[in-house]
Amino acid sequence: MSEPWTIERIRDALDDPELTKRFLTEINRAPAHELLQTFARWERTAKDITAAIERGRELAAFDERGEEPPGEWSDATDRVLAEAGRIRAARGAA
Repeated sequence: MSEPWTIERIRDALDDPELTKRFLTEINRAPAHELLQTFARWERTAKDITAAIERGRELAAFDERGEEPPGEWSDATDRVLAEAGRIRAARGAA
């Protein structure tokens, strides 16, 4: 069984100073009736980040051994970069 998610564990899993700052600000400013919803949203984010890091480590291990990773893979680099550009543009306009 894995450790339960706590504010400290979420903070550590975010592993990015700006994201961590945003999380702590939101969790500290959430009204009591929104606290669990705010925590749950950030818990999902932390779980997604943790899973992505683990998957990256698995893929790196295949690469280090010179092996192809199992399953089908598609290159989503262009789509991800385009979406990141749209997000940056939207933040600049806000």
